[in-house]
Amino acid sequence: MTTTPLTTDLQMRGPVHGTGDQRRVALGSTAGAVIEAYDFIGFGTAAALYFGTVFFPNQNPLMGTLASFATLGVGFVARPLGGVIGGHLGDRIGRKPVLVASLIVMGLATVLIGCLPTYAQVGVLAPALLVTIRIVQGLAYGAEWGGAILMTYEHAPWLKKGKFTGIVQAGFPVGLLLANLAFLGSVKLPGDWAWRVPFLLSAVLVIVGLIIRSKVPESPVFEEVKESGSIVANPIKEVIKSDWRNIVRGISLRIAETAGYAISITYMISYLKSSEHATSAETILALCIASALGIVATAAWAALTDRIGRRPLYLWVTLFNCAWAIPMFLLVNTGTFLAVIATIVVSYCISQNALAGAQGAWFPELFQANTRSSGASLAYQISAMVSGVTPFLTTLLYIKFGWLGPALLFLAYSVIGLVATKVTRETWGPMERSAAQEVTDSTPHDQFAYRAPAGSDVAGAVS
Repeated sequence: MTTTPLTTDLQMRGPVHGTGDQRRVALGSTAGAVIEAYDFIGFGTAAALYFGTVFFPNQNPLMGTLASFATLGVGFVARPLGGVIGGHLGDRIGRKPVLVASLIVMGLATVLIGCLPTYAQVGVLAPALLVTIRIVQGLAYGAEWGGAILMTYEHAPWLKKGKFTGIVQAGFPVGLLLANLAFLGSVKLPGDWAWRVPFLLSAVLVIVGLIIRSKVPESPVFEEVKESGSIVANPIKEVIKSDWRNIVRGISLRIAETAGYAISITYMISYLKSSEHATSAETILALCIASALGIVATAAWAALTDRIGRRPLYLWVTLFNCAWAIPMFLLVNTGTFLAVIATIVVSYCISQNALAGAQGAWFPELFQANTRSSGASLAYQISAMVSGVTPFLTTLLYIKFGWLGPALLFLAYSVIGLVATKVTRETWGPMERSAAQEVTDSTPHDQFAYRAPAGSDVAGAVS
């Protein structure tokens, strides 16, 4: 077999055609991603619609919303620590154990939220318990993403890394859709059951997810790192020391997506309700429509990066987001239901889905394999602190400046993402795609493993 030297930018040492388990791994990772998104994002919907009065009733409505969003933000602040723990364990003991453990912890925490007493029943103990469980949710969610993405990425074919990781990233809109369908179905239930039932239903999803994930094999790249003795004693310390610039770039890239989502979707739910531009049922219906379309959109955007690269897509979408910041609010301010639906669909299916789709393959490719879990998790989760406080900050800006305040904050986040895109290297440009295509064409399809010869550009990409 004739081999073609590959640039170190590929950082794809592993199966050329993917492993025989590539689809099963993608399915298992996606199933968990769906459940974790259902649990974590469902909290955001409940915070916007219910928790302000259920757990903070002594506040006026606006202050109750602020307190509710502050509780929402606590989970985001906890996510980086979860990313540190999950990333460290993923590089030390493997990707699979992290996947299973994070799913169990998230499921238990979510079911407990559905069982919490309210402020009317136990007083200040109720919000204290809510905050505590939200922190546990944040830790679990922070640990989950890196394992799920890397397992899928490292089992996938070289030429379809974007497509396969896009399937996992599409688990987010699936989880969002299920969560909002649950809240839409429970909205007419009496009393507290309107918000309790969606959290309690998580128990069923977790059981299904655990059954699927228990059958997923370990990452072949991690097994190779382990076999070669290249496991790093302290991967978090190593990746911060040697690759901190990529961590900072990843954080900035992520802020444009996740903090932008916190304004255009999470805050928008509350804004539509408080301004009476849409009812709770209409808002949730609009979210359901956007989520359903987002499943296809995320997967399609991710697959597109296999053809054009990761960076060009990010560049065009962050430019679009800069232009979308003010029209987004002008549309919903018309108060027409069709305008509300159109705004949420565009904000979600383009502004968020395209960026999330590109991240699935781009982030792992920025880091070496023996610190990949730690590096990708840190970049992905530290940005969550910004998105976590964004609904709270956005509410304050609205009090001071009206809708223009949130719109300008969305613009600022988009500019941060645009600048980060310009300074982050392309990992799947024409040279990488051409080299990978040549190796793929020259490698028999029944030969899953490809090892670069000693001294080649990719030799040592795993070490």
